[in-house]
Amino acid sequence: MRKMLTHEHIHPTLRDQINSFHSDIVAEVETAVEQNRIVVVGMRWNDAVWQACKNLTKAGLDFKYIEYGSYTSMWRKRLALKMWTGWPTFPMIFVDQKLIGGNSDLKKLLAQNVI
Repeated sequence: MRKMLTHEHIHPTLRDQINSFHSDIVAEVETAVEQNRIVVVGMRWNDAVWQACKNLTKAGLDFKYIEYGSYTSMWRKRLALKMWTGWPTFPMIFVDQKLIGGNSDLKKLLAQNVI
């Protein structure tokens, strides 16, 4: 697991700011992950996101797609998701309420028939 600062190592004046940073977006994705078996969180004009959706469709799997802007828009909202998951890129793919990674990780799991 990636090393992260513990609660005790963050100054008290920053804790609320960190916890509330676009918390509405984090809550929206959390709800989608709870309500759908497969969720893809992506952004416009990203080939890996497009490929992940294509791979899931080709496999005949239903999924929910949530999009947050493009390379030049909504980057703060995407940053909140990166902070929440620790995953640095898009897409973020969740299966059975677990983050499985991005498109290359999805392809491996599809090839193994575990999704």
